[in-house]
Amino acid sequence: MTTFSPREIVSELDRFIIGQHEAKRAVAIALRNRWRRQQLDEDLRDEVMPKNILMIGPTGVGKTEISRRLAKLAGAPFIKVEATKFTEVGYVGRDVEQIIRDLVEVGIGLVREKKRAEVQAKAHAGAEERVLDALVGATASPATRDSFRKKLRAGEMDDKEIDIEIADSGSGMPGFEVPGMPGANVGILNLSEMFGKAMGSRTKKVRTTVKASYPDLIRDESDKLIDNEAIQREAVRSAENDGIVFLDEIDKIAAREGGMGAGVSREGVQRDLLPLVEGTTVSTKYGPVKTDHILFIASGAFHVSKPSDLLPELQGRLPIRVELKPLTKEDFRRILTETEASLIRQYKALMATEELDLDFTEDAIDALADVAVKLNTSVENIGARRLQTVMERVLDDISFNAPDRGGSKVLIDSAYVAEHVGEIAADADLSRYIL
Repeated sequence: MTTFSPREIVSELDRFIIGQHEAKRAVAIALRNRWRRQQLDEDLRDEVMPKNILMIGPTGVGKTEISRRLAKLAGAPFIKVEATKFTEVGYVGRDVEQIIRDLVEVGIGLVREKKRAEVQAKAHAGAEERVLDALVGATASPATRDSFRKKLRAGEMDDKEIDIEIADSGSGMPGFEVPGMPGANVGILNLSEMFGKAMGSRTKKVRTTVKASYPDLIRDESDKLIDNEAIQREAVRSAENDGIVFLDEIDKIAAREGGMGAGVSREGVQRDLLPLVEGTTVSTKYGPVKTDHILFIASGAFHVSKPSDLLPELQGRLPIRVELKPLTKEDFRRILTETEASLIRQYKALMATEELDLDFTEDAIDALADVAVKLNTSVENIGARRLQTVMERVLDDISFNAPDRGGSKVLIDSAYVAEHVGEIAADADLSRYIL
């Protein structure tokens, strides 16, 4: 779990997301409060509930991007789900409790990676012995093994092909729910686990090079050294206390006043979410998981519906409201130039692979921002995503002809931008279909 201060979290988010300072502050405080709660005495710790957040703002202003970057920063079980993927209990489809089961799976992955890192040195030594067994045989003399060990460590054997046996991770066939037992997901993989002790663990033989064999062998050796039951216990504890669920597209399940059709089903999903957000116990194959201290961050554009269309009980369980602002011309300009993986930087790098030196003048960047703002105003406001459409249109010819122009330099100025998107942007009817 991250120990970053709110200021440091906002600073990290600033590297990738322009503006939306209020939303960044809200998630930074919520994330820091997870750490603060862990420092309290046990009696008080149980009483401190997370303050769930509702982010409201038009599409393309950074709601989902904040969640993606937050997932990397959190260092805790984090899952992003679309509210529209779930159905009311009793209907065909996934019920909302699956969110918590998936969160625990994420927690298990995190804990397992941490435990593997702790036994990395031992696992590497074990992997080396298995490579030597494959090269010279298990019965080779110590002198022969030492000789090959030196060659192995010097990298002289990297390209030699060997046969190794590694644990078979199963058929990957989907599981199925046991009727009347939510969370008891049974599949071929689970059945093989159940009979594993009686039948012995399954392995498969793989032919690969010495260098390519190490990751699989190290993972195999690590898994022998770590306790799976301890991992499951720690993952459940981590999901319960540090877990974060990002509920995207929550506005799509808000039933509009006087709405017809699927409104009842949408309201049913909201009703199913209520106990989850308030605090309940969900059955998983790793045991019961309490959701009392899981942080929920919901987000939605609320173009058609509004936050007050959500069930009052659900509104009450999302006490912190943050409004994200539509992007201005200056925001678009900063998105193109200041973010760590800006579109201009991406296109320059892509063209550099063809030995084409691509550059943009300051007035070209202004022109791109102008076109994006104009289109968002006149056609449909899709936020920063509009820049991708505009950039693709502007660079269409260059991208197509790049292999034939290797070694040359191309400078994009405002005249070039106007030539390629100016007329289309000016014609509102045409831009609806092309941009």
